Amino acid sequence: MRKDQAFTLIELLVVIAVIAILMAILMPALQRAREQGQRAVCLGHLKQLGLTWVMYADDNDGKIVNGATGYFGGPGDAIHPNEEPWVGKCYHDNFKQGEQLAEEDQEQAIMAGAFWPYVEQLGLYRCPTGYRGELLTYAIMHSMNGNPAAGTYRVDGGFRVPEKEGRVCLWVKNRSQIYHPAPATRVVFIDEGWATPGSYAVHYQNEVWWDDPTVRHGDGTTLAFADGHSEYWKWRGTGTVKIGREHDRCHFTSGWAPQAQADYQDLYRMQEGTWGRLGYSPSVDP
Repeated sequence: MRKDQAFTLIELLVVIAVIAILMAILMPALQRAREQGQRAVCLGHLKQLGLTWVMYADDNDGKIVNGATGYFGGPGDAIHPNEEPWVGKCYHDNFKQGEQLAEEDQEQAIMAGAFWPYVEQLGLYRCPTGYRGELLTYAIMHSMNGNPAAGTYRVDGGFRVPEKEGRVCLWVKNRSQIYHPAPATRVVFIDEGWATPGSYAVHYQNEVWWDDPTVRHGDGTTLAFADGHSEYWKWRGTGTVKIGREHDRCHFTSGWAPQAQADYQDLYRMQEGTWGRLGYSPSVDP
């Protein structure tokens, strides 16, 4: 009688080894493809928010939205007098330890913001790679009617008004003030990855990072600009990427000073994109 044929143990082990090798080859490619898809979605969200930022200004005689998350200034407020923030308070008071607001509280905060009549889709306020439970991952920059940094404003009648350096208006309150450099070079939104108070902090006069570099979608970050377009920036310095990853979801409280030329170039790029220029003489060639 004919005996049934079967795989030997060695043959099965060879097949398993071949499958493992193929998986090792294909998985990085699949992960890259997945990341590229998520990055494209994030850039789409930022573009939508950027265009909304432009529309809001058009509807308000050029005045741009209050960029300080969760901060509403009363009539006597020196920074944001009677200005409704683009979104309400989406962050937990203990956010530095990773605590989050309940999702229903975040929803109410987003819907209470000045942007909600323009963007009534909760999904557009977060990156698809954001932390689970975070409904807001994007932040507006200090310079775009956020929290003004030293050297970017002057006090006039008790209120803070934008300062100019040459032809560059630094801390911006009105779109008409962004005429040099071009709006396409001035950053408005950044994918911060989690909800934090106020706006994304960038020094003007100091050659150090304030908020840490955000490392998102590989070794870079996604941004939206004052003309409404969005971009992906890949960091040049390995130190920039390292410090960003080490301080993901927390802040380097003393400010991180770059260590290599490429790291300095990353800092200069962010400061110039935020303020339009550097407020000091750089230590290395930009």
